[in-house]
Amino acid sequence: MKTITTGVLLAGAAALLTVTNVKAETVMKFSSWAPPTHPQNSQVFPLWGKRIEAATQGRVKWKIEYKLASPPKQFEVSRDGIADASWIFHGYNTRYLATQAVEIPGLGGTAETASYATQKAFDSHLHKANEHRGVAVAAMFSHGDAVIHTKKQIRSLADLKGMKIRVPGGVGSLVGKQLGVVAVKAPAPKVYEILSSGVADGVFMPVEVQKTFRLKEVVPYVTFMPGGLYYGSFAVLISPAFLDKLSAQDRKAVLSTTGTSLSRAIGKIWEHGDVVGLADAKKFGSKIQTAGSAMLSDYKGITAKVEANWLSKMAKKYKNVDAKAALAEVRAAVASYK
Repeated sequence: MKTITTGVLLAGAAALLTVTNVKAETVMKFSSWAPPTHPQNSQVFPLWGKRIEAATQGRVKWKIEYKLASPPKQFEVSRDGIADASWIFHGYNTRYLATQAVEIPGLGGTAETASYATQKAFDSHLHKANEHRGVAVAAMFSHGDAVIHTKKQIRSLADLKGMKIRVPGGVGSLVGKQLGVVAVKAPAPKVYEILSSGVADGVFMPVEVQKTFRLKEVVPYVTFMPGGLYYGSFAVLISPAFLDKLSAQDRKAVLSTTGTSLSRAIGKIWEHGDVVGLADAKKFGSKIQTAGSAMLSDYKGITAKVEANWLSKMAKKYKNVDAKAALAEVRAAVASYK
């Protein structure tokens, strides 16, 4: 009888321990929207997940989930607690203006240097705009320089006038307007579809998409603009509700994985993606060219207009943000990056 009682007690204790362990382990659900094979999903965010699990000694587990919302709705996913974290492209929403500091053409950096620079400027200046109110910003980052992907070769900027070009939002859309393109709006995962169906004649995106979105199959002409056509601003967000439910110890541990270290890691992997994408495009037979001096000279005139437009809007909207200082810091950070 005693043995049976002891066995029952031991079984009950084991069950209780199991329940306790389950409760002690928190799963951090991360929402993503790019294809699973994209470097962001196959390398970047799993790396962050491993850092979180290590920092919390396994008390917080990380899990990626897809199709929780469309790309433009990923901010709400974190704000409303649909997921515990997500990533956004600022150009999908007109609420973001300050974050465009890194997007101004002619920056001349890579994804890694641009990511570091936008995080630095955000910490110093751009956070004062409070454009991410309602969520916690884990990291700011940027893709590498955008290039021109088209179905036919372009020999001058005038060749782009009237072409149906998918533009991303943000500064990329301002560039398209200055170039006289017919803007086509679509989130990144839809670009192959709109190109193959004839809805668009080309896109402005970094070169990695020649491989990751298979654009080499539909837009075989790639034109690089020295200094960069523009850059693209992103952020990784965390739900405040998720942070609130963590212990003080685990909250501190999770937040220790954010900021500059995460920004640089994201940028470094995306930069490698550009290298791989360019090599893959060349191997496939895409026609790669760099804009000549005449095209570049024409584009510098557009760059000046885009920059002046951004500074003017910033001065009107955010009296508490020194936009000129932020832009100068972005450029200095890229130039001095080691």
